[in-house]
Amino acid sequence: MRTLLLALCLLAPPLAAAERVISLAPSLSEIMLDLQAGDLLVGVLEGDERPAALAHLPTVGRYGQLEFESLLQLSPDLILTAPGSVPPAQQAQLQHFGIPLLLIEPSRLEQLAEAYLGIAERIGRPERGQRLAAAFRAELAVLRQRYRRERPIAVFYQIWHQPLYTIGGEQLIGDALAVCGARNLFADLPQPAPQVGIESVLARDPEVILGGSNAELTLWQAWPQLQAVRRGQVWAVPDKGLERPSWQMLGAIERLCQRLATVP
Repeated sequence: MRTLLLALCLLAPPLAAAERVISLAPSLSEIMLDLQAGDLLVGVLEGDERPAALAHLPTVGRYGQLEFESLLQLSPDLILTAPGSVPPAQQAQLQHFGIPLLLIEPSRLEQLAEAYLGIAERIGRPERGQRLAAAFRAELAVLRQRYRRERPIAVFYQIWHQPLYTIGGEQLIGDALAVCGARNLFADLPQPAPQVGIESVLARDPEVILGGSNAELTLWQAWPQLQAVRRGQVWAVPDKGLERPSWQMLGAIERLCQRLATVP
């Protein structure tokens, strides 16, 4: 069973191929475009950094807060959602309306390939999903082989600096680090985005510190005892596409790997 796909649907299987799809995450909109199914999208969330091909689509609310009137007017027969994009109460309301939901929640890159299969099956384009999933796995295998290390680099991945947040063990970005021959400094924590203290980072002494921007990383200059600071290995993430799990993530991972490959 594909654990990353949870279909919350009041209709009994088999389900007809969806023809009117709403996407509640930028990455899911990108997956629909990857599947050459942008023509099936009828709505997205406000504020998404969406491709030009989707600029004309109406919005159905913002992240964490749906506008049901706008959504229902679009008559969707499938809603693609990611963790947190629909609060539990609103998710229950969607179930009450009988609108099928497909939750995409990959914690490993191989599961992202499975997401292509799951979405493609629901929109009636399984062959395209199979081709993309196979190609994704193949390119991922090449990256793993090219950038593997006998001893992984210890990396602290900073999500935010005030307060200090990082990534936990069940996080897709942590798997991206592993592809690049690195390890997440806080992979032992179960939360997806745990808050940590400066003292914890000092104790674990990362070789590299990555963050969203150089401005967010300036705080580490106060801690020259960290080997990452001494060696000048405190860097902004080279590609924010790491945070959008879709096909483009492969390119973002390769750019990350190229940056980390400069570490002795």
